[in-house]
Amino acid sequence: MVGPRYPKSPVPGSLMSGATRRSALGLLLGTPLLSACAGVQQSLSQFSNPFSSSTPPAQPAGPPQQATTAGTGGVKVAVILPLSAAGNAGLAAQSMRNAAEMALAEFQNPNIQLLIKDDNGSPQGAQAAAQQAVDEGAEIILGPLFAQSVPAVAQVARTRGISVIAFSTDSSIAGRGVYLLSFLPESDVNRIVEYSASIGKRSVAVLVPDNAYGNVVEAAVKAAVPRRGGRIVAFEKYGADRATPARTVAQQLGSADALFIADDGDAVVTVADAMTAAGANLRNIQLLGTGLWDNPRVYANASLQGGLYAAPDPAGFRAFSGRYRTKYGAEPIRTATLAYDAVALVAALARTQGTTRFSPDVLTNPSGFAGIDGLFRFRADGTNERGLAVMKVTNGGGVAVAGSPKSFGA
Repeated sequence: MVGPRYPKSPVPGSLMSGATRRSALGLLLGTPLLSACAGVQQSLSQFSNPFSSSTPPAQPAGPPQQATTAGTGGVKVAVILPLSAAGNAGLAAQSMRNAAEMALAEFQNPNIQLLIKDDNGSPQGAQAAAQQAVDEGAEIILGPLFAQSVPAVAQVARTRGISVIAFSTDSSIAGRGVYLLSFLPESDVNRIVEYSASIGKRSVAVLVPDNAYGNVVEAAVKAAVPRRGGRIVAFEKYGADRATPARTVAQQLGSADALFIADDGDAVVTVADAMTAAGANLRNIQLLGTGLWDNPRVYANASLQGGLYAAPDPAGFRAFSGRYRTKYGAEPIRTATLAYDAVALVAALARTQGTTRFSPDVLTNPSGFAGIDGLFRFRADGTNERGLAVMKVTNGGGVAVAGSPKSFGA
């Protein structure tokens, strides 16, 4: 984890104790970094698809849970999650709630109080929860999870001039005062294209799904490749029919030195098999992917061995998971770190930034913050940028070939 850049600056982590202190973070260019550093554990691919958390489940939700509080500090912070939503959404929300409370416990003497609200997995519930929270004095809102609930919360927050840090990965709902603390595919694309260019792979063939995720990746890769001095030699989208697009790209691989496939683990394996069936020898080209490649099926596939993808360094999540298991006796979901980092961030800002603690200027400091999953920073448009590692596919899982950056460039 990143330590203090300026040793004389206050270090939020130094106010903590025990093993937690060893994962604490200092200051970067005067901006607080995060301190302090249920179900089965899921891979990043299962929860970082930007549209997997965009809509609530079809099943009916249970009765709304009663609002609760955690902590006794003077700065009130709302946490809005679909705690009573059906299925995996409710389980994810509970894991994120646990992580939020864990961050509070690991940050010694935080001056914040969490106002934990259940949005019942609906925009109406989210709006009501937000209204209740601001009426109780919340200075910032963390959540909600579902993209369709974020505008409802933002509407309430803007009437009070407060910011929202939401957990949806649908970047279309980011905007003025609404920041996304999530795993966005744009960061994956930028990092893997940058690394690919640095090792001389600049002629890229691209295969993406014909869906909302594919559209986001398409825009990102078409911007990133030429920015790094490369060119896209083939580009195809696929739906249920993988064979035809795979055949088209396979015919053009002779002029490419990298093949970028952006999809979740199961689909990547299917596409790789379709490319092989079309006559492509995937061992003769550098395969590239996104964080959705963090999947056992990808690691087990012979054709994908040696492929490279961008993702958070897994060491941070491993350490977090160990502490979570000790506290709760269960595995956290992969995105529980988002709730942890959000609470640790606001606790650090409340301690160090005075009355401007949650202002846009503070939240969008270009030096960014460091959390469980590495560096991140909020852009003025509400999206984020992450400092990611580059991982290589092996039979034993992902192996880092390039670590996360220690600071952001300009």
